[in-house]
Amino acid sequence: MSLVPAFDIGIWNAWIFMSVFILQMLVVMLLGKRVWARSSLPADVGRNKTEKRAGIIGNTIWGLATLYSIFLPLKLGTLWFYIGFPIFFLGVMILAIATADFATTPAERPITQGTYTFSRHPLYLSSFIIYIGTGIATASWLFFLLGLANIFWVRTEARVEERYCLERYGDSYLKYMNRTPRWLGIPQSE
Repeated sequence: MSLVPAFDIGIWNAWIFMSVFILQMLVVMLLGKRVWARSSLPADVGRNKTEKRAGIIGNTIWGLATLYSIFLPLKLGTLWFYIGFPIFFLGVMILAIATADFATTPAERPITQGTYTFSRHPLYLSSFIIYIGTGIATASWLFFLLGLANIFWVRTEARVEERYCLERYGDSYLKYMNRTPRWLGIPQSE
């Protein structure tokens, strides 16, 4: 990793890795209105000032990372790439499976199956893993730091979503929260 961030527009740049988020969004849109509507919190969900600021900062970080990825070469053929690519690929696999779990669960029930058994937020977990894998595969400390900075937004957004799910699903979601780790782990038995 060099001290000076790389800026070189090219075909084999990190935008290839970051495009998985756009592809995932397109898949959710193509799955129909029910899935698309469920993919974001209602506009009237209550957010305090800190949560609103965290959302603005998080979306800014995501935008900067996505923009930077256009100019950030992958370090093909290097140890950085060979370490980062499997991490990135693990994140993509979690993203794909979690998206399928999300899409196949009826809206009137909380999502508690599949990847949601081991994490209450596997989509956020997968995005963190994708960021870290991309940061390593590009040997970019700046991209790696943007991925780490994104944790703070994700942590806040996860809490907002959990509050919303508690209001919407009640006791069934509370039981789910009590047995399932927020990020990753072995679920507790009931």
